[in-house]
Amino acid sequence: MNSLRQRPFNFGAGPAALPEEVLLQAAGEMLDWRGSGMGVMEMSHRGSDFIAIYEDAITGLRILLDVPQEFHILFLQGGGIGENAIVPLNLSGGGVADFLLTGSWSSKSWDEARRYVRTAHVAASAEPDGFTSIPPASRWRLSPDAAYVHVCSNETIQGVQFAELPHLAALGSRAPLVVDCSSDIASRRFDWQRVGLAFAGAQKNLGPAGLTVVFVREDLLGRALPICPSAFNYELAARHQSMYNTPPTWGIYLLGLMVEWMRRQREGELTGVAALEIRHRRQAGKLYAAIDASAFYTNRVAPTARSLMNVPFFLADTRHEAAFLDGARERGLLQLKGHKSVGGMRASLYNAMTDAAVDALVGYLREFERQMG
Repeated sequence: MNSLRQRPFNFGAGPAALPEEVLLQAAGEMLDWRGSGMGVMEMSHRGSDFIAIYEDAITGLRILLDVPQEFHILFLQGGGIGENAIVPLNLSGGGVADFLLTGSWSSKSWDEARRYVRTAHVAASAEPDGFTSIPPASRWRLSPDAAYVHVCSNETIQGVQFAELPHLAALGSRAPLVVDCSSDIASRRFDWQRVGLAFAGAQKNLGPAGLTVVFVREDLLGRALPICPSAFNYELAARHQSMYNTPPTWGIYLLGLMVEWMRRQREGELTGVAALEIRHRRQAGKLYAAIDASAFYTNRVAPTARSLMNVPFFLADTRHEAAFLDGARERGLLQLKGHKSVGGMRASLYNAMTDAAVDALVGYLREFERQMG
C-alpha cells in the first residue's frame, strides 16, 4: 500500500502510536489475511491460520526479548489493572506479598492485592517525596515470608523508572520478583535471572489495547487460590496455549507485526531491543536536556530515576498551559497533556517514536518559550 501522508506526532501515554508500516500492513490484510479469504478478526482461534499467527508471535517475542525457555508466554485479557488481581490470585497463597511503591501504578497494585492477601506489605515507598525518586535498596524492608515482591519498572504517570531490575537474591530475599513492565517492555534488555513473573499491557510498546502479555516461570505455576477464575489461572492458560478462553486474536496478530518491526530496527551494529534502547536514550536525553536548559520548563524527577519512556514536565506559569497545548496541536504534536492526577505535560517516547518527532517537540518548546518571554 502507499504510505500515508505525513501523520501528526503522537506522544500519547497509551494507547500509543504504532509504526506507520505496521498499520499499513494490517490495513492491507484487513479483509484477507494472506489469501485465507478472511480477516484475522473473523478467524477461529483454533483454526490453522490463526494458530500460525499465534506461534509466530510467541516465537518472535521470545527471540526478541531473549526470554528463557523456563518462562511461559501467555496472551491474556484484563490489562495491567486486571493483573493486579490476577497475580496475587495465582502467586500469593493468600499470605504475604511485598510492594515497592514508586508511583501511581505500583500503588494501585498494592491496593488491589490487599483484597486477596493476608498482608500487602509496603517494603518501601517514595510517596513522601512525591514519587520523584526510587527508594535506595538499603532502605527496603523485605518480608522474610513474602510470596513475591512486586515492582513497577516504569511509572507511566510520574515518569520514574528503575535503572535496572532489583536483584532480590543480593538483598537476601528468596521471593520471586514480579514486574509490571507495561510501559517499558521491549524498550530495553531485562536480566531474566532476576524475574519470576513479568506482565505488560500491550498498548504502549507491543500493540493495541486489549492484549496483556504475561511471562511466568514454570516453577510458579500451580499455586492459584481456589477462588481464582479459571480464565485467569496461569497454569490453565499455559497448558492450553493461552486458548482456555478465546484469546484477543487481533491484538496477538498486531503484536506479531510489531515484533517483526522491532526485530528489523537498527542502530549502528545493534538490532532489535538493543537498538531500541540506544534510540530511547538518545531521544529522552535530547528532551531532558532541553527541559533542563530552560527556566520556563521543569522536570521534578531525580536524574537517576528519570524514565526513558515518559517525560513529565511543567510550565513555570500554569496560566500558559492551554496556549501551549493549542500551539502543539497546530504543529501536529498530539496528546501532550499530563495525567489528570499530576497535571502539567507529558511526552511518551515509546517504540514507535521517531527522532523527527522529538526534534519537533524540542523545537516547539524553545519556540513557545520565546513567544511567552
